[in-house]
Amino acid sequence: MKPTARKTLAAVVTGVAVAVGAAATPAAATPTVPVPVPLDAAGKVLPVEMPRIGMELPLLIPGAPAAPRFTEGRLLPDRTLPQVPLNGGLPGIGLRAPLPHVPGDGDDHDHIDVGTPASPLRALTPGLALVAPLTAPDPMHPALPAFRPPAAGVLAPALRTVVGGGLGAGPGV
Repeated sequence: MKPTARKTLAAVVTGVAVAVGAAATPAAATPTVPVPVPLDAAGKVLPVEMPRIGMELPLLIPGAPAAPRFTEGRLLPDRTLPQVPLNGGLPGIGLRAPLPHVPGDGDDHDHIDVGTPASPLRALTPGLALVAPLTAPDPMHPALPAFRPPAAGVLAPALRTVVGGGLGAGPGV
């Protein structure tokens, strides 16, 4: 086998391996930063149980915009300013708070739990499509390009997510 054929075969095998590896790995969870709300000091001063509050703030990960697509008869690409994909998430919130004590019910304090986990979010930024005020050169008619009215269009942004949450009540710790 010639060296050029070996290099070509190696490049093809490497490309296939990368494509299969990317398809086989599940989508990674959105990286988040935990943000606890410190209420412990107030619980030591006041003679009541303080609620526990925590948040998860997701990180925004920009993607690569789509390559320009040129069409026949147009001077500018189909999407002059392409849309940029952004992956991130909606913040997650957790709250655990005591409910008022009911007299004659013993020493058990009831608690309420409210929580929404960090949800993945996929978004596309707005884009712009322009049509040039000149037509493309025509090789059959070697004259100047013709004029036409310019046109512009805004590509709408898109958001895609699924939000979940939970609400519970019961005896506390």
